[in-house]
Amino acid sequence: MTTFSDLGLSESIVRAVSEHGYTTPTPIQAQAIPAVIKGGDLLAGAQTGTGKTAGFTLPILERLLRSAPAPKNKTDRRNIRVLVLTPTRELAAQVEESVATYGKHTPLNSGVIFGGVGINPQVKLLKTGVDVLVATPGRLLDHHQQGTIDLRHIEILVLDEADRMLDMGFIHDIKKVLAILPAKRQNLLFSATFSDDIKTLADKLLNNPAMIEVARRNSTVEVIAQKVHPVDRDKKQAMLAHLIKTHKWTQVLVFTRTKHGANKLVEQLIRDEINAMAIHGNKSQSARTKALAEFKDGSLTVLVATDIAARGIDIDQLPHVVNYDLPNVAEDYVHRIGRTGRAGATGEAVSLVCVDEFKLLADIEKFIKRQIPQEIIDGFIPDPHAKAQPIQLRSFPNPAQGRGGNGGGGGNRSKAPSRPQGATKAAGSNVARNAGPKPAGAKPAFKQSTPRRSGGRGGA
Repeated sequence: MTTFSDLGLSESIVRAVSEHGYTTPTPIQAQAIPAVIKGGDLLAGAQTGTGKTAGFTLPILERLLRSAPAPKNKTDRRNIRVLVLTPTRELAAQVEESVATYGKHTPLNSGVIFGGVGINPQVKLLKTGVDVLVATPGRLLDHHQQGTIDLRHIEILVLDEADRMLDMGFIHDIKKVLAILPAKRQNLLFSATFSDDIKTLADKLLNNPAMIEVARRNSTVEVIAQKVHPVDRDKKQAMLAHLIKTHKWTQVLVFTRTKHGANKLVEQLIRDEINAMAIHGNKSQSARTKALAEFKDGSLTVLVATDIAARGIDIDQLPHVVNYDLPNVAEDYVHRIGRTGRAGATGEAVSLVCVDEFKLLADIEKFIKRQIPQEIIDGFIPDPHAKAQPIQLRSFPNPAQGRGGNGGGGGNRSKAPSRPQGATKAAGSNVARNAGPKPAGAKPAFKQSTPRRSGGRGGA
């Protein structure tokens, strides 16, 4: 059995990994770590929740340790040698936290910068310098335009969740960042899914890259039990409350299509005496941080989220994800349900599907190349004569307002709309860390297998 030591990692890094509770590399780690240590470019496709972040943070720390000695004191002035770009603030904070965790026994340090918070503490951080900087594209460009960041010494560039960055309209920002980085560098591109746009970006960015794809393209994690509960649109809230209470769910991540829908659902759940909070782009950073913290520590039963959280929430052994509304984009289904079944743990993804969403369900099943089992819950048998109604598309912020709260920094840099996202911590953006759509139309032919009926026990 392969160990982290077998992959060429130093004792100080292996010790931190072991203290974090990991002994055996995941498939993406076993392949990516040696490839990154060798120094070549890399294109990696991995399902969410497979240990991808450690797949690049661990070998990056190893390369930094080998290539040049870091200052003995973590607070000494240093050049930024690694830049990791992520699409959202929350993901940026979590990636930097991984760098800090795995590098805690090394002299290396790290920092994170993103929009939606004050820029002055970040200026102070950048003046001191860090070995590894994790950033969102918009705020990074803000610092470049203000002359508060020096990117001349970048040795390694990582584009994490590259498909989501393109989906959020960051392609123009990415091109601007690439133009100001040193031409000679190692490039690592990680993506949960491979689209034609990703292939085009990889062709332009990567030089003779190694390629890793640890699961079949656009597949969902096998350890996630997926299920569809057909239900009338006006019975969804009652069904969700029924499932939570009947099966005594204690930690449930619920996805809605809109911010208004998330707020409304929380109000309804609270009336049903179910502890719930919402997280979306209109919530303040402090409110998002509070909701995520309570959800992670188990004191909050239900966290209702829009797609801001689809790739940012990393909770060990999260048991249940519920698609209260199906996403308009089939790829988002993969990212949503990937919040459970992480790092080999089991999990369950339940989708509450009304007649309006049959076309979306068909698109998802085509995308993941499998049919999702259906189960009707007694007391919630859908009306067979119900007519489909148009679905409200997820709303985008006005581009003229900039991306300050959406992972960016301020100005309107791209005509493409961006999605909002949350953040896990405020302090992480200000101080160095020791590196320690498809709209649904009329109801189509429903070709899925006949759902079985449950008396209530099978809904979990």
